[in-house]
Amino acid sequence: MRVTQESDYALRVIIFLYHRGIGERVEARVISEKENVPLRFLLKLLRKMAAADIIRSYRGSGGGYAIEKAPSAISVREVIEAVEGPICVNKCLGDSSQCNLGRASTCHIHRALQMIQDKLLANLEDLTFEEILRMQEEPASE
Repeated sequence: MRVTQESDYALRVIIFLYHRGIGERVEARVISEKENVPLRFLLKLLRKMAAADIIRSYRGSGGGYAIEKAPSAISVREVIEAVEGPICVNKCLGDSSQCNLGRASTCHIHRALQMIQDKLLANLEDLTFEEILRMQEEPASE
């Protein structure tokens, strides 16, 4: 599995919003400039994250986007899946009919990859923005 540019931008936007403050509205243009994300691309990301109830969108004068959940309430998995869809390390794990050999239920590779995927998803679920923000406060170890 590879984290795409879209997921990378989305994760950075969430961190940016947390640094601005919970409930603080920020215009998309400001986020685009500060995080160096093309505005049209950013608007698409923001819509996806708002639809997934990760951020909130406000219209009109004083509108913008805000994060309103505690950092402990949002996982990296939640954000990636909001912008990318379900995470699968191999296409047959998401849809067993995609198995080239037609034997996903008996395939040893399928079962091994399923174990890896289960661990990956658990790790992404366990990694919240609270932990990421805490990492930013700690000095980097070499």
